[in-house]
Amino acid sequence: MHDIIRQLEKKREMARLGGGQKRIDGQHAKGKLTARERIELLFDPDSFEEWDLFKEHRCTDFGMDKAEKIPGDGVVIGYGTINGRLVFVFSQDFTVFGGSLSETHAEKICKVMDHAIKVGAPVIGLNDSGGARIQEGVASLGGYADVFQRNVMASGVVPQISMIMGPCAGGAVYSPSMTDFIFMVKDSSYMFVTGPEVVRTVTHEDVTAEELGGAVTHTSKSGVADLAFENDVEALSMLRRFINFLPANNREKAPHMPTNDPVDRMDYSLDTLVPDNANKPYDMKELIIKVVDDNDFFELQADYAKNIIIGFGRMDGHPVGIVANQPLVLAGCLDIKSSIKAARFVRFCDAFNIPVVTFVDVPGFMPGTSQEYGGIIKHGAKLLYAYAECTVPKVTIITRKAYGGAYDVMASKHLRGDVNFAWPSAEIAVMGPKGAVEIIFREDKGDPAKLSAKEAEYKAKFANPFVAGARGFIDDVIQPHETRKRICRSLVMLRNKNISNPWRKHGNIPL
Repeated sequence: MHDIIRQLEKKREMARLGGGQKRIDGQHAKGKLTARERIELLFDPDSFEEWDLFKEHRCTDFGMDKAEKIPGDGVVIGYGTINGRLVFVFSQDFTVFGGSLSETHAEKICKVMDHAIKVGAPVIGLNDSGGARIQEGVASLGGYADVFQRNVMASGVVPQISMIMGPCAGGAVYSPSMTDFIFMVKDSSYMFVTGPEVVRTVTHEDVTAEELGGAVTHTSKSGVADLAFENDVEALSMLRRFINFLPANNREKAPHMPTNDPVDRMDYSLDTLVPDNANKPYDMKELIIKVVDDNDFFELQADYAKNIIIGFGRMDGHPVGIVANQPLVLAGCLDIKSSIKAARFVRFCDAFNIPVVTFVDVPGFMPGTSQEYGGIIKHGAKLLYAYAECTVPKVTIITRKAYGGAYDVMASKHLRGDVNFAWPSAEIAVMGPKGAVEIIFREDKGDPAKLSAKEAEYKAKFANPFVAGARGFIDDVIQPHETRKRICRSLVMLRNKNISNPWRKHGNIPL
């Protein structure tokens, strides 16, 4: 018995040391924490329960039978609580065979994901891996595919969050890509399908790992990642904050957080937010921050497709997803990138019972050959599809322009918007006055005075919220200062909303 206990302690110690002190020191020298240190920071104190500590690889090829078997095989799995709520985790250990994925490593990840689906709790992956364990050949590839299958099965059932905290290359990138959110750490994490050397050989492009797939690249150029953090500690503390906006699974509502911020708080500075000149921009973020609880807005993809804003806030203590056009960038036009960015976010909110609040100031879809050749028709339809399919409470506020097809797309009444408000500055029309007049009165294009008079007439008739109001397309014209109160009231009224779409295996969203 005593021998068993001694063996147990020895194996535990070996597992805790991972690849040994030298490799742990190497991890620290790169500014990275170890797999277990990360779990310690992420979870509530003494709440983490580890599984499969003693699991070892079974590979005997290419000298693996002579290599020391380290208990745990390069990944730490288990469950614990974050802010008192149950969460599952797998944390890859770069000190053990470079965090490479073996058959047993994959089995461990699959186990934790299966349990997360079974009990209905979020799963977080802390990725730090050199990729597939080459010595195992096709067995490690099969391991990846097993993980991918779990990602798909968990999608829309439990929230899945990937935190990339080191390398993530080749097939390994496809598991995070199917999760709901991807966060990265600057200067120490990267994601790419093929590395710089292969790129150099095949396409003759000379590129660094950071340029090819670093955190800044993926948060600003590709849109693959949602946020980038300065270091491991900041990343994990922000993840603790972020998880509070999400429900445990698709059958629950997101957690309520009591607030001292009054529901009926007025903000009179909003009355002057929209400039008198319709072509002058303003910052939509100011409106968002002023209406959410305690000015707490968790923005996602802030450096990508900046013409649309997405993120989470709370109204009366309840989490909401916020989508808003940003007039400061491209006048708030919808283009390919912004449509995809917003569509995926709306679909996440819909899958997990989070109401969507939409702030609209959109002059239309972005014109031009690059957009048309890039498929703006299909990609713009993604956002349209997402809003139309969405069954959670939808509250929309039109602050200024809502022109053309973009008016329809942005959670209009016609796409089952529940409550649609407009500010007095709202202009809901097929297009802007100037463009409309040039088309309607094209025979008078040589007479600027006449066109100017017609433009003023068009503006008086259509550049206001009353035409849409007369048709019931908006529910009320509200004062900007009462926006928070009216949204909160609407959400309380919609709290027990219950509609469902016709039965189908799944729709065929234009991908």
